[in-house]
Amino acid sequence: STANAPEDDAPNRYSRTDRTAYSRYSRDANSSGSSIPSNTLEKRIEELERELAKERQENARLMKMTQDKEELIGKLKEEIDLLNR
Repeated sequence: STANAPEDDAPNRYSRTDRTAYSRYSRDANSSGSSIPSNTLEKRIEELERELAKERQENARLMKMTQDKEELIGKLKEEIDLLNR
């Protein structure tokens, strides 16, 4: 039971998107007078957001696979116990 606690917490940790931080960063970048054009930064941010979304999907997929395998292991242990009796 305690082994499942960190896994249950992980999807919640990665599932929310912080749009306020993005808009705050974008606004700061536009007003900073940086030598990098803001549209270049915006494109890079969008690219990184897409990569992050892919990584989150992959992470969720791997977490699901791990949970499924742990459930199967538990069922197999129960079956082994029944067979041993």
